[in-house]
Amino acid sequence: MSVVENAGRRRLLRMTLAAGGMAATGALLSVRALAGEKSTVNMQLGWVPGGNQVGEVVAKRLGFYQQEGIDFQIQPGGPNIDGVAIVASGRFETGEISSSPSIMLAVSEGLPIKCIAAGLQQHPYTFFSLKKNPIRTPHDMIGKRIGIQATGMVLLKALLTKNKIPESQVNIVPIGADMMPLLSGQVDAVTGWQTNTTALKPLGADRVDLRLWDTGVRLYALPYYTTTATLKDHPDTVSRFMRATARGWIYANTHRDQAVDLLIKEYPNLNHADERIAIDSLMSYAFNQTTQTQGWGAMDPKVWEEQISTYGQLGQFRAHQPKVEDVMTMDVLNATRSSRLLV
Repeated sequence: MSVVENAGRRRLLRMTLAAGGMAATGALLSVRALAGEKSTVNMQLGWVPGGNQVGEVVAKRLGFYQQEGIDFQIQPGGPNIDGVAIVASGRFETGEISSSPSIMLAVSEGLPIKCIAAGLQQHPYTFFSLKKNPIRTPHDMIGKRIGIQATGMVLLKALLTKNKIPESQVNIVPIGADMMPLLSGQVDAVTGWQTNTTALKPLGADRVDLRLWDTGVRLYALPYYTTTATLKDHPDTVSRFMRATARGWIYANTHRDQAVDLLIKEYPNLNHADERIAIDSLMSYAFNQTTQTQGWGAMDPKVWEEQISTYGQLGQFRAHQPKVEDVMTMDVLNATRSSRLLV
């Protein structure tokens, strides 16, 4: 999902919130932390649900949310749904977006949200080439045709800026989401998520990967967020949601066959064989050396600071450049540390 799409609607929402005040919005939240009453948590996505939700599906089907007193539902997104604006308006309690820049750009436009955890420790966004004409380093892009979607243009510009490569030295070719331009020789590289193993099948064993993270542009993927009002008024509900979610991801990581079975039961349209392959790639991003000591969902404020600085240099903030404490909080992670540590 684009990090800048629906900006117009978000600016309109920002003005609406400013006029009405977030106090009223907070009062309308469906979270109910009353004694003896379950708390409702709707998680708004920026896409149609699929394998990226395996942790939540496991937590839901194995009763982890129920044990925490959470009535949990996943709300699907899509091309015409601005999930960040929906959560910011108070309609739903929490959300998940594809990439961390979406959050800091929304905050810069005045939307009252904060990131509370990172689903994937490193972003899987990758430049794919072939062995007959490999691109293994950023400087290998010089003189090459880089096929990229419009939504990924800012990421390519960030890569070039980070590695001091003039944009004029790279031939940027707008393409769609499939791999055919690379296979047909129209471009020398295409982009996508390394975890999308189904889409990458046509490239086969000749594929060469250059991850955005390895070029020096460090972003988080699948970040979770909520509103500042929810963090202030219902911190216990957010913590209970995070504990159950972490348990779901940890279980899915250690019981991958069972996790895929549960995922297919929830979303029968998915292909079992493809999802079983994909979960191995996904879990390599959700769990790494950082999560060994800090638990699933960990974040580093320094990584956020780098992101904000990079996007500021690229002139991506239309209003003001936010500070780290504006876009993320460690409070929820700190409150749930013991539950997020690997077993």
